[in-house]
Amino acid sequence: MDVAQLVEDALHVKAGTTTERTGGQLSTVYEVQTADDPVIVKVYAPEWRWKQAKEVHVYRMLEPAVGGQVPKVLHVGDGVTILSKLDGVPLSQTQPADWRTTYAQLGGLLRKIHSIGQPEYGYLTDQILDPLPDNDRYMRRQFAKKLREFEELEGNPELHAKIADHVERHQHLFADNEAAVLCHNDFHEGNILVDPATWRINGFIDVENAIAADPLVDLAKTIQYSAHDNADKLAGLYDGYGAVPQDRIDLYRLYHSLELWDWFKSIGETTYLDSIAQDMEKLVQ
Repeated sequence: MDVAQLVEDALHVKAGTTTERTGGQLSTVYEVQTADDPVIVKVYAPEWRWKQAKEVHVYRMLEPAVGGQVPKVLHVGDGVTILSKLDGVPLSQTQPADWRTTYAQLGGLLRKIHSIGQPEYGYLTDQILDPLPDNDRYMRRQFAKKLREFEELEGNPELHAKIADHVERHQHLFADNEAAVLCHNDFHEGNILVDPATWRINGFIDVENAIAADPLVDLAKTIQYSAHDNADKLAGLYDGYGAVPQDRIDLYRLYHSLELWDWFKSIGETTYLDSIAQDMEKLVQ
């Protein structure tokens, strides 16, 4: 495929150097220099075209709320999406002098994302799959699924019983959320782009895990995956986002740890299983 020619035909602009960037199983990713600004071209394998539709749908939903801080969809073709390129480097590759100030920006950005309401709860493509009308039923379903996987993957039976009991005793908290919103569901430092000269957050990428859910599900994943127990990061996140019920956050942190343990075990990645299990032990005490 002549990617530069594809860009010229789609955008009617002169294209130059094409560089293949780190892609994944879903798509091959290219950066193409043009007479204007560089663009990102994603070429999807046929079996992943539904992921292409999801990405386009979610970015277009985000544009009114966080315009300029997500890639703009410039062209959608047969298995090909052209996006604007956000400047910056992943936050995970930097070391800000002031984590609290940096995370306050993340909290504010998450708040904008969560202003986008959703009609029901469930996994997003260009629609909500297997939707449920309330958070109580949705999170009960999600925990049941992940606990079943944990058991099938031969997770520790005692830990399984502790998690199941903890969820049973705290599941009344699910009903405290009354409306679903758009959740990025992977809002961690690797997907946040920052200007290392000013420490300004330029935006975020990778919406392939987006869901319609309780906004605190999203906030809890950022905590569990990135902030964890870093006091400065946590303080900054709440500075930017606002006060939230800690009991529901902790319940969702447990969910994300359980989900991650299941995923790593299912793909044969054993490096982090013990530390994730330890996290879950602490969360059910």
